[in-house]
Amino acid sequence: MGFFTEMFARPRPQDHPRYRAALPLLNAMSNADRADIGIKPADFPRIAREMSMR
Repeated sequence: MGFFTEMFARPRPQDHPRYRAALPLLNAMSNADRADIGIKPADFPRIAREMSMR
């Protein structure tokens, strides 16, 4: 139970504007585009985070 208490007690990180701009770009891709580059929707947050760091 300590894990859940700590998880909910921590402040959530604020999304950066570049991160929020990257997510719609990834969501706009078609299934064929995603298959071509080998990503799945579950990878979107990680990829958007990497895109925002650049």
